[in-house]
Amino acid sequence: MITIPAPLLMSITEAAEAAFPMECCGLLVGNEESPMDFEITRVEHSANYSEGDQRRSFLVDPKVQFDLMRDLGDGPEKIVGNFHSHPGGRPEPSEHDRQSVYYPDHVWVIVGVKDGSASGVAAFVFDRDDEDFREIGLNDQPYNLENRS
Repeated sequence: MITIPAPLLMSITEAAEAAFPMECCGLLVGNEESPMDFEITRVEHSANYSEGDQRRSFLVDPKVQFDLMRDLGDGPEKIVGNFHSHPGGRPEPSEHDRQSVYYPDHVWVIVGVKDGSASGVAAFVFDRDDEDFREIGLNDQPYNLENRS
C-alpha cells in the first residue's frame, strides 16, 4: 500500500493535466515501511528531460534528483519512487516503463490522462522475480478525481 495525502495526489494529477499531451514526471519522498508499504510526505515536480517522444517517455531532471538527495541527506525521509503520466493512456506501466526500471525498489505512481483530464491513478512496484510491475494499493480511501478530495 502507498499512502499519498490528498493535497499531494492533487498536485500530481494537476501536473499531469497541465503537461498534457506530454508526460509529466517527478519524485516521491517519504518513508518505506516495508517493500510494499510506502508513506509519501512530499512530491518534487520536475521538467520532463526525456530526449525521446515526451508523449510516451519521461526522464526526471538529474539536477532535481541530485539536489533533492543532497537536501534529504541522512534524514529519515528518502526518495522512494517516481510519478509520471500517460497522456491518452491508462494508468498502468507501458513497455517503455518496463525498459526504464533504473531503481527497482522504487514505487511508480502513474496518472492516466484522457482529453486533458486525469482519468485514473494507480501505483506499482517492480517484481524482480517476474521482471514486471505489480500493482499495489493506493490510499485507504480512494482519491475522487471528480471533485478532487
